[in-house]
Amino acid sequence: MLPQKDLVSLRGLSKDEILFILDTASEMKRKIDNPSERDNSLQSVSVATLFYENSTRTKMSFLMAGSYLGATIHDLGVSTSSAQKGERLVETGENLDQMGIGIMIIRHQQTGAPHLLAKRVKASVINAGDGTNEHPTQALLDLMTIRERYDDFKGLKVVILGDISHSRVARSNAFGLTTLGASVTLAGPATLVSANMQALGVSVTNNISRAVAGADVVMGLRIQFERDKAAAFPTLREYSDLFGITEEVLEAAKPRALVMHPGPINRGVELSVDVIDGKRSVIYQQVKNGVAVRMALLKILSDKRLL
Repeated sequence: MLPQKDLVSLRGLSKDEILFILDTASEMKRKIDNPSERDNSLQSVSVATLFYENSTRTKMSFLMAGSYLGATIHDLGVSTSSAQKGERLVETGENLDQMGIGIMIIRHQQTGAPHLLAKRVKASVINAGDGTNEHPTQALLDLMTIRERYDDFKGLKVVILGDISHSRVARSNAFGLTTLGASVTLAGPATLVSANMQALGVSVTNNISRAVAGADVVMGLRIQFERDKAAAFPTLREYSDLFGITEEVLEAAKPRALVMHPGPINRGVELSVDVIDGKRSVIYQQVKNGVAVRMALLKILSDKRLL
């Protein structure tokens, strides 16, 4: 059981709490492949998605997760909502509270928006990504995917490579992986990764060969052009040549090393095409596990609300 009504961050969650979510997600995963095991256990729960930023995988997986458990899902079309008339986020949340929404899932461009909303509403709030801060459900599905290969996180070397500066995925993974005992290295060009990130309990380097050497997991991150229009490197070709994950780069990793990416991928930039479609890649497994993790969170938070 989680100690709070919300899931807005992985920071502060204990090892046991994270593993409880992952264990529940493993149970839920069977329902994805076997429709006969799906149920209506959440038929009395109303869920609203508030996506102030575009999304495919995260939003759809939450919608499918609720559907597989029988919840009533409402998608607030932000572009056609009163947000376009100047209604503040908190006001939107308070109105949804009065309508009986039990769980609000929010993605917002402003860092801290889910935390603010959680303090002002009775509903449980799930952070689906806030600014460049955190993306806890993405990290949880990444942890689940790693756990399906490796039973124990202790001693694992996980390398997260790419646009670290703008990555909420990197931050949430750093919190989750270090809590579970893994060693984390953040790597990328100096313009996209800061030594200040060491404060998260991770290593930081601009040397990709050194970072990948002996890695159990290599995770690429998308170059987020929409967050910074200034050029952090001269050309995409140069970035790919110096920091792209290729089969040649992966030769330094362990033979069974996993290759991951949260998506969407700039194919041929962060990862070469043969790596994306190669035997090490578990990128599509991550997508399926995303539904399972989000099913687990809806179930856990709903059960907590019913106590």
